[in-house]
Amino acid sequence: MGGRLPAPARRRQLLDVALGTFAERGYRGVSMDEVAEAAGVTKPVLYQHFGSKRDLYLELVDDVASRLEAAVVKATADASSPRQQVEAGFRVYFRFVAEHPDAYRLLFTAHHHGDRELSDVVLRVEDTFARTVAALIDVEGLTAADRLLLAQGIVGIAEVTSRRSLDGAEPDPDATAHRVAGLAWAGLRGIRSS
Repeated sequence: MGGRLPAPARRRQLLDVALGTFAERGYRGVSMDEVAEAAGVTKPVLYQHFGSKRDLYLELVDDVASRLEAAVVKATADASSPRQQVEAGFRVYFRFVAEHPDAYRLLFTAHHHGDRELSDVVLRVEDTFARTVAALIDVEGLTAADRLLLAQGIVGIAEVTSRRSLDGAEPDPDATAHRVAGLAWAGLRGIRSS
């Protein structure tokens, strides 16, 4: 069926297949049988890597979020000024969404229909992004709570703007990053501590 792959390669393959499946039909709309079939493996092989559908889904969300966060952190660390950090962060984010729409759907548009644990996982992802952005906000006199509040607004801008590409608008990620970064930068420059 799926051939012999080393365990890490098989696990990666299963995560990649599950991403497309969950992004298309949501957590409740997918069975482990369907993931196994789409991956070309038996269900026991799938269960060797993931103890349950929930385990698979939670690891998948963590994997996607970690990859996006690492890309944003690297891009902002490589920037030479605060203004360039803002634009670099948005550029990486919007490119990620354009290149990996299933990953974006999984993180930010999945409906968990009352499943508190799954909803909490996505909220933790958003909080992690906000904390990453908050660490970059350098406005004298702002408290950590104020920086986090502003960062949550910036993350919200990125999430909502990204939905355009899912609706078929397919905006250029670099041009979008430039425009949105201009908005965010102007807003951040206007912030004064109270």
